[in-house]
Amino acid sequence: MSFEPRLIDTTLSRTYLQNLMSGNRSAARTTIEQALDCGVEAHVLLNELVWPIMERLQEMHKEDQINQAVFNMATRLNRAITDQITSRLEQKPANGRKVLVFCGDNEPEELGGQICADLFEADGWNVKFAGGGVPEDEVLGLIGSQRPDLLVMFATLPSGVPGVRKLIDYLREVNSCPNMQVMCCGGIYKRAEGLAEEIGADLYAADAAVAVQVADTHRNQRASLDQQTVGRTRRIRKAEARKTISVDRSAEIATEAA
Repeated sequence: MSFEPRLIDTTLSRTYLQNLMSGNRSAARTTIEQALDCGVEAHVLLNELVWPIMERLQEMHKEDQINQAVFNMATRLNRAITDQITSRLEQKPANGRKVLVFCGDNEPEELGGQICADLFEADGWNVKFAGGGVPEDEVLGLIGSQRPDLLVMFATLPSGVPGVRKLIDYLREVNSCPNMQVMCCGGIYKRAEGLAEEIGADLYAADAAVAVQVADTHRNQRASLDQQTVGRTRRIRKAEARKTISVDRSAEIATEAA
């Protein structure tokens, strides 16, 4: 089998998908090694083969084209292959920046989060990848102890979006890590246009392939006050309460002076 350098062709995609669905671990690894030996770059394989195939498997499973056993076998092998490819990524020098990555609590989201973490690490970032299913208080604890420059929420499950809203709002209110940017990436943020902006994220990336580029080129971007819709009603009420107290106190002082 031959591949054009730095390109993902349909033959490679079809062969690799068949390897995964049949659970043929040796053939899947050989297919990837052949592609790498023929000049297909590791980051191209991650972004244009491994991740699209993961999305394809998820779609096939939802449409009952493959059963649970095949889906599990394929997704786990795909994730194992990711480690094989990652070892071939070109590593840039450390850039002194730190990123903390969380993701949705399912296999596809975990894989996307892992790829995102791997690409940031290859770009020179100090990476901590905590995966999915982490309680909010532990997320806050890690932010407090690690003091990252960037927090990435990758492919949050729909049920987890309110929690991300609450987390971002809390981070804004306490301002405990004022220099940290928040990025929402992939998954539901890609499917629901404008969601990342709506919940107050500083940055948005459609997928792991562009997440590093977005972070590198928008280091000073922050969500506007208009974007920070989370908790807006509560903040307005607090502001009104403070205004009322201030007015009442002014009236008291005026009365006392009279």
